[in-house]
Amino acid sequence: MSAPTVIALGVHVLDVHVRHVEAIPSGNEGAIVEQIRMSPAGTAGGTAVVLAKLGAQVASMGATGSDPLGAVLRDLLGQHGIDLSGLVTHDEQTSASVLPVRPNGDRPAWHCIGANGAFTADDVDLDSVAAADVLHLGGPEFLGGESAAGILEHARAHGTVTATDLLAPGDPDMLAWVEAALPHVDYFLPNDEQLLGFTGEADLEPAATALLAKGVGCVAVTCGRDGALVATAEGTTRVPAFQVDVVDTTGCGDAFSAGFLLGIADGRTPVQAAVLGNATAAQVVQGVGTDHGDFDLASVEAFMASTPTY
Repeated sequence: MSAPTVIALGVHVLDVHVRHVEAIPSGNEGAIVEQIRMSPAGTAGGTAVVLAKLGAQVASMGATGSDPLGAVLRDLLGQHGIDLSGLVTHDEQTSASVLPVRPNGDRPAWHCIGANGAFTADDVDLDSVAAADVLHLGGPEFLGGESAAGILEHARAHGTVTATDLLAPGDPDMLAWVEAALPHVDYFLPNDEQLLGFTGEADLEPAATALLAKGVGCVAVTCGRDGALVATAEGTTRVPAFQVDVVDTTGCGDAFSAGFLLGIADGRTPVQAAVLGNATAAQVVQGVGTDHGDFDLASVEAFMASTPTY
């Protein structure tokens, strides 16, 4: 396949991972940990990195601060060949998270919204959006539904495939906040907790169907060890996860999004794309951070052919 052009628009974050953390030291005490590292992340930034590894031509659109955090984040993104011309600078600090990684791979977070909260539709190069094969809008809640809808509608009017993934936890009010954008979304890529929270449903199938009823073309929801669920107008399909040792779940959803969208750009069906998404996430979960792993599309496909699923 020729390399698709993908714009990763929205949330860009610098993650600081601390591994392993079983408890926060009391008072002024300290603790020795195994590893501390930084990685580029966010529903746009993390997805951009993994897409670039898989061979896509990727451009980031979003915002950082003019601080050292922003310089590090830009450097880490640039190391993967990502076009940063659409990454603007605002006065706020660069968005960042500190992630204490537990021995089982869970990672609670402390997060500073920073420059992501200052990014607006006025910062978006609509000509570049129109020229891309795929637009992935990570974090439409930061723009608001109406502004996100305008960008997505412009993309689709020019033949660009659209996808989105929220950063916020699942909440019906958050879904209402972005609802205007949903009819312009080809692929909606939440996790299972988000989807259930957005819709108030107890099960994933009716929750996904509720999103389809709001105009989304396809819902591909990640379910951790249970893999993914793909829902379209034709029905729902479960896609199992691959059997690997879990080190850190940070960025696995973004890695799934990257693999899924590359599969779609390659002409695969949504279910086939979800298999590639699960396989891509399996590369990332075996180490620390969204950028973990030395892989490309060929090695991920070889992994798919040789690795059992749950």
